Amino acid sequence: MLTVDRYRQEFEDYLSQNIVKQEPANLYDPMVYILGLGGKRVRPVLVLMAAEILGSDSKKALDAALAIEVFHNFSLVHDDIMDDAPLRRGEQTVHERWDINTGILSGDAMLIKAYQLFEKYPGETFRQLAELFSSTAIKVCEGQQYDMDFEVQEKVSIDDYLKMIEYKTAVLVGASLKMGAIVAEASAENCDRIYEFGRLLGIAFQLQDDYLDAFGDPDSFGKQVGGDIIENKKTFLYLSSLQHAASREAMQLEHLYSINPPDPSSKVETVKGLFESSGAAELTRKEIEKYTTKAFEVLEELQIPEERKKPLYNFGKGLMDRQV
Repeated sequence: MLTVDRYRQEFEDYLSQNIVKQEPANLYDPMVYILGLGGKRVRPVLVLMAAEILGSDSKKALDAALAIEVFHNFSLVHDDIMDDAPLRRGEQTVHERWDINTGILSGDAMLIKAYQLFEKYPGETFRQLAELFSSTAIKVCEGQQYDMDFEVQEKVSIDDYLKMIEYKTAVLVGASLKMGAIVAEASAENCDRIYEFGRLLGIAFQLQDDYLDAFGDPDSFGKQVGGDIIENKKTFLYLSSLQHAASREAMQLEHLYSINPPDPSSKVETVKGLFESSGAAELTRKEIEKYTTKAFEVLEELQIPEERKKPLYNFGKGLMDRQV
């Protein structure tokens, strides 16, 4: 069993060998560029880890891992266009470095490339991988649409928000693990359990991300603390505050989310205070703990030797203990 760093290096080596510059340059250079910006490679590492935990050689899962990472980065290219974002991982976004049309077309090619990678697997494995990938990809698109809808909707429920983060983030974590299980030819029960573990952990991960955006350490978080507040994003913290705050505080919060002051620092601090006083900050911490606990309960049901579960347990705990 490899360490997470070794899985990541194994994947990086495979990516550099298989995603290379070719003609026409304006189609493929952006693909090489975005995939070369790095990132934690959480999803491909999970594919490789799951394959080995369930009895296969991680190398057999490299094409599935690459497909997941190519798809994930395709979604980032198009998300950045929709958000008119200038930077991704501290570097120019694809549409800024090239142009919008190039970003759209290169992103489309990345989606097709992801499907092509599954063709390297034999019939039944290919069928299962392609079926899972298609259902996951459409959910990610649905999640992105929900997120866009929430920007203009006056009323968003907590259940709506949890569904959005499940579709936009968590299903891809679950699918990554299940793809490794499919490559390992694991039982249907183990495939479903490892998917559910990932889905639940993915929800906890996104809730943690929302929490850290408001209350994380600016020196270790890796991006601007309070960014969601500045952008008036309707996160779990915000929705819980509206639900539990006194009417005057709820009205104040709604007002603060309707303005964009030149210096947002005062707004950020006031909103954070309302998150605390309403109990939303504590509720969010409990929700993170709830989904993490559920994920580990599902992990216990996985029908493999206990020592093989440890890497997944440690990986999940590491995600939840993070400060970035």
